[in-house]
Amino acid sequence: MIHTEKERIQAMLQYEIRFWNQGVQWVAGVDEAGRGPLAGPVVAAAVIFSENIELEGVDDSKKLSEAKRESLFDLICAKAVSVGVSVLSEKEIDRINILQASLKAMHHAVCKLSPKPEHLLIDGRETVRDWFGNQTAIVKGDQKSYSIAAASIIAKVTRDRLMVQYDKQYPEYGFAKHKGYGTQAHVAAIRKFGRCPIHRSSFHIKGLDYV
Repeated sequence: MIHTEKERIQAMLQYEIRFWNQGVQWVAGVDEAGRGPLAGPVVAAAVIFSENIELEGVDDSKKLSEAKRESLFDLICAKAVSVGVSVLSEKEIDRINILQASLKAMHHAVCKLSPKPEHLLIDGRETVRDWFGNQTAIVKGDQKSYSIAAASIIAKVTRDRLMVQYDKQYPEYGFAKHKGYGTQAHVAAIRKFGRCPIHRSSFHIKGLDYV
């Protein structure tokens, strides 16, 4: 049973520790944010930590408050060996579909890491396409792997900040609040104002396909 934050961190480092003990130094966690929204980009992040990492509070981004994610974002960027981020636009999502866009964004994020990772830990069932190094897909990895959880925070905060900026450009949709997800208020705004340039045209909304 986990009683302390130190024990929780050690439990979440189970995959990283396994590879570190095998002599694999650079293990990267990879995750994305923004598969489900009706508007805006998909963002992927990749994070490499050294073996002595011990940042308190790192967890699946969905479990954290916005304020906690923001504070951890800065700490992760300061303490990580390397952080890579990639943003793929709604136009690219419409062109190749959201799954392919997510995997492409992950690949781009990993390619921005230095040093080059020796093993990838990826959230979900899919591995990174066109990456010929070693990698492991982990279902619910953002709850099980410390570096994937860190990547989930980087991706989520990066995307949320972008959507807040879009809110200033398209204030009638409320992007700062719902971040592009299909809330009742968002769907009502689309019904009233139509789609704006950052809406994903390939995402069909029941009763709104005509918009």
